[in-house]
Amino acid sequence: MTIIFYDIPSSLEGNAWSPNTFKTRYTLNFKGIPYVTEWVEYPDIEPLCKKLGIKATSKNPDGTDHYTLPAIHDPSTGVYIADSVLIAEYLDKTYPDTPPVFPHNTLGLQHAFAAAFSSSLSPLWEFILPDTCLVLNPPSKEYFRRTREIAFGKTLVELRPKGEYAEKRWAEFKAGLGKVDEWYSKVDGPFLLGSEVSWADIIVASYLVWLKIVWKVDGERWKDVAEWHGGRWSRIIDSLDAYTAIH
Repeated sequence: MTIIFYDIPSSLEGNAWSPNTFKTRYTLNFKGIPYVTEWVEYPDIEPLCKKLGIKATSKNPDGTDHYTLPAIHDPSTGVYIADSVLIAEYLDKTYPDTPPVFPHNTLGLQHAFAAAFSSSLSPLWEFILPDTCLVLNPPSKEYFRRTREIAFGKTLVELRPKGEYAEKRWAEFKAGLGKVDEWYSKVDGPFLLGSEVSWADIIVASYLVWLKIVWKVDGERWKDVAEWHGGRWSRIIDSLDAYTAIH
């Protein structure tokens, strides 16, 4: 039976943009599991999850439940589940005849990589979040702006780096990715496990494709990232391009 995949739309061609939901899109396509996308605007995520019985993925600062996408519904098992890594673990376990994203008992190591990679992205938010808001549909745009401004304690206009500070933060982002490049350079092959795609590569590609989509392939920011570290980041995206299809 066909899995229902809940994703967040945009005003861009193809709709898909979110790094977190792209992790699930990559995973489903990589495994070759049939699915169909249902698009959900940000303000509708919590009502939908409550209606379907999908558990919250975290807590808000005030202690209330926080609901996020991606989420899936698997009609063959009746399961509803949110959170990209939990979805990936579920799919590996439920569909063992498909290519695993946590091969060779690397689940723990993959979680460690995810945490380390996330720490390298800190300067990125100041650049990408204001631009991401611009490509969302009106209902999601208002929600995205409001929640991010609360989280950062400033407007998205104020969040965007300027002048020398922007140059400094951009260099820090490049240095953070440089550490990740060092990890990849110790392996013989395009992926973290060599020639074998795994969750780590899906995480990296999901964030990179977000930048490429929002900043556009000919945008100066993306051109910068694509050329860094010998072109590694554009190569990773290209290597996983077959798994970006939207169904």
